[in-house]
Amino acid sequence: MTTDTDRHTPVDAIIVGGGVAGLSAAVALGRSRRSVAIIDAGDPRNAPAAHSHNYLTRDGESPLELVRLGRDEARHYGARIVEGIATSANRTQTGFEVTLADGSVVHGRRLLVTTGLTDVLPDIPGLADRWGRDVLHCPYCHGWEVRDRRIGIIGSAMVGHQAQMWRQLTEHVTVFAHTAQELPAAEPERLAARGIEVVDEEIVRVDVDNDAIVGVTLASGTQIRLDAIVVGPNFTSRADILVSLGVGTTEMVMNDHVLGTYVEADPVGATSVPGVWVAGNVSAPMDTVVAASAAGVKAGAAINGDLIEEEVRSAVAREKSTQPA
Repeated sequence: MTTDTDRHTPVDAIIVGGGVAGLSAAVALGRSRRSVAIIDAGDPRNAPAAHSHNYLTRDGESPLELVRLGRDEARHYGARIVEGIATSANRTQTGFEVTLADGSVVHGRRLLVTTGLTDVLPDIPGLADRWGRDVLHCPYCHGWEVRDRRIGIIGSAMVGHQAQMWRQLTEHVTVFAHTAQELPAAEPERLAARGIEVVDEEIVRVDVDNDAIVGVTLASGTQIRLDAIVVGPNFTSRADILVSLGVGTTEMVMNDHVLGTYVEADPVGATSVPGVWVAGNVSAPMDTVVAASAAGVKAGAAINGDLIEEEVRSAVAREKSTQPA
């Protein structure tokens, strides 16, 4: 349990975000004998999903169970978990301070933000209620579970790419243009060649029966039977806490369409602002759970290396200061 005294004890690294990226970074840092505070709002992006996949030896594990296990591992190596919402971050003479919604402040030498992103879905009645269950977006995360079923793809900038990936899993794929712009010139031919039907009408409702999607209703009143729906959400990075530090977001663009935002960083997560790192979906919206975990390990190792360099410089300076002139 985190006490008031703990919250005011400076740490080597503050991690904002308690998903797999943040927890993996905390383990990497803890195993290097670094003190870590993880600020967690308890709102993981993948909470609606019952299972997580493509995580070797953990295939099918609940995302919330992965977090629980990750917390135990991070605590084993000395990390402390601070429950709460981080509202702002500021630089101090010794590093950074992060203020929580309850007014408490956590101090640390380095800052890692692993707050993930928000999936903004098309505004179709009934769609958001099924998100993470039978409204899906990633074939690698959920495709196997709906193989050979009837899949509807709702139009987006990535609709052609999505349709072909899901066609790998089932012959029963229908693309719904909905309100999206006209498909690129080559797409209708490519879709037709693999037996993928295109429906031009707008969807007005997702139809659900017995806690499962059974289809969609179009503007004309026509109902089309489906077992699952695929969407291309807008990936909006949860990066507000970085604004005051001068770290902004960049638009993610594909086929001249904005798919969302992300925080730019180098391969190990370092941002343009010294001492500030990012990892996971906040900087890489397409990363799966295992990729976000790996990014957290890389960021944690990079932060440890940065702290070592600072400590070496300080030691050299102290040594020089004690030598006779």
